[in-house]
Amino acid sequence: MAGMAKHVSETPATQFLAEKKIAFSRHPYEYVEHGGSAESARQLGVDEHHVVKTLVMRDEQKKPLIVLMHGDRKVSTKNLARQTSRKQIEPCTPDEAQRHTGYLVGGTSPFGTRKSLPVYVESSVLELPLIYINGGRRGFLVSIDPRCLPSLLGATAVACALED
Repeated sequence: MAGMAKHVSETPATQFLAEKKIAFSRHPYEYVEHGGSAESARQLGVDEHHVVKTLVMRDEQKKPLIVLMHGDRKVSTKNLARQTSRKQIEPCTPDEAQRHTGYLVGGTSPFGTRKSLPVYVESSVLELPLIYINGGRRGFLVSIDPRCLPSLLGATAVACALED
């Protein structure tokens, strides 16, 4: 296997970023089942705090939403619900997440989702110079300037991080 040299074909996420003229770099890595952001950070040699997880959740009406969170933090669903005026928020099942986004779990990107979903981003993510976020396939991150997220995705800043 050619490793890093292998061509990464387009995904709905990379097509979306290209259409919107957003600068991004591609970072393929060897996907490890349940490895999560710790594994991708280790392989790419970056700080896990700069790797951003795309989490698909749902509210009490079963309406889906996306939360973008530092790889080394967890989401307080209680705080998130309070800040977004919802009664309750919980993670979607993998099947639900795939149905809403069009992406396989482990390859979920906030870009180019099947349906347009409300997006919430941990405010400190927006202060990083560069983030690494899923590019729409397992074992594939893209690096972008996070300051584009509010205009690009209509992302609302929240403060709902728990220390992992």
